[in-house]
Amino acid sequence: MATDFQNSQTKLNLLRAFAGESQARNRYTIAASQAKNDKLHVIQAVFLFTAGQEKEHAEIFYNHLASCAGQNIKIDGGYPIDIADSIVKLLRFAQHNEYEEHDDVYQNFGQVAKSEGFDAVANSFFKIAEIEKTHGDRFKRFADLLEQNKLFVSDVECKWMCLNCGYTFEGLAAPEMCPVCRHDKGYFIRADLYPVVEN
Repeated sequence: MATDFQNSQTKLNLLRAFAGESQARNRYTIAASQAKNDKLHVIQAVFLFTAGQEKEHAEIFYNHLASCAGQNIKIDGGYPIDIADSIVKLLRFAQHNEYEEHDDVYQNFGQVAKSEGFDAVANSFFKIAEIEKTHGDRFKRFADLLEQNKLFVSDVECKWMCLNCGYTFEGLAAPEMCPVCRHDKGYFIRADLYPVVEN
């Protein structure tokens, strides 16, 4: 027999998840501003792209709470303070947090929802957990490239794209400046990492 939603742990977990996704969105927006200041526009795009997805996750969790409209629900929870001068550190913080959501938090929330009889909510937790793993992998890839000083150079010829105008170039390194729009190399991204532009 399903648990009454109003008295469920799932209700509280949904609000915790909503709060966590909302905070992640803001942390990534703040990190994007720092990347922009550091002329790492491709990293700015990664953070903003991911922030948009976190907003969608928050909305999914929030919509599961529709039967609680008008209520004021108290929750407890711990949320990270990811402040650093280094973009690599911000990427590593984000990687850690995304993996934590995948490996632990949303798996547990999904199991609780399933045990309480809320299969649709459980499905949202499990599916979003997989997306968070993808986010963590993407943050890791960009942090690795920055640490190896290979964000704008490659060991093999590859295709590069300017995120501003779409110009593509093939070579071992991104051009210092886009020959079309004159934006600096901070706008270039490897072809295998293209899908980070905003919708």
